[in-house]
Amino acid sequence: MKIGFFDSGIGGLTVLHQAIRLLPKEDYIFYADTAHVPYGEKSKEEVRKYILDAVEFIAQQNVKALVIACNTATSIVIEELRRRYEFPILGIEPAVKPAVERWEGKRKKVLVLATNLTLKEKKYHDLISKVAHGDIVDSLPLPGLVELAEKFEFDEDSVIPYLENELSALDLGQYGTVVLGCTHFPYFVKALRKFFPNEVDLISGSIGTANHLKRILEDKNQINEGTGDIEFYKSGTKVEDKDTLSKYKGLFEMLDDLEKLN
Repeated sequence: MKIGFFDSGIGGLTVLHQAIRLLPKEDYIFYADTAHVPYGEKSKEEVRKYILDAVEFIAQQNVKALVIACNTATSIVIEELRRRYEFPILGIEPAVKPAVERWEGKRKKVLVLATNLTLKEKKYHDLISKVAHGDIVDSLPLPGLVELAEKFEFDEDSVIPYLENELSALDLGQYGTVVLGCTHFPYFVKALRKFFPNEVDLISGSIGTANHLKRILEDKNQINEGTGDIEFYKSGTKVEDKDTLSKYKGLFEMLDDLEKLN
């Protein structure tokens, strides 16, 4: 049986990348809903329908677990999905809790970068209320990073001007931890390092989600059941063209290099 991964686009590959490192002897399905990306700027009901349709497709592919590798999708529909299906469904949320725990030592604020829809959702505000105390967490939507990632535009000539404009109103020196609250954002660690020095932690929920997945499979005695094969789908159509597959491979290699910077 396979492990399903779902995202609106290529952001979820950053989570799959961590899972493959931890669980190399599994088979995977990665479904990117590229026909409807980006989710963060659409209405909640629109996005809910896209997710339900996609997950129904994935559920028919003989999966033993599913990772919703999208913060926006997790915030909108994770509980409904868990009621609908019997296999384990994991979500991902902004890593606010570990960021706040680091505040205890740094005594500097936390900045959460995410999509508009994630930051508007009750699930996010409940998370802040649960783990944060005082005015120590700020939030900033960066939808343009999703759009840049989906166009495979990672060069600094495109990214830096956008970040300069969006971050200009903030006093960046007050932050000790930056939460990458969208799975597209780890692709931009190099550019973000132009604005946040090395002593500022840039963290995401990807590693925690991969660890959680491993624990679930171990508990169900369903671990190491594959060969490392990955099937890619774009909104229900299997990806078989060599150019796209090569681009995905290049993203995994880029993530390996970026981790050395962080």
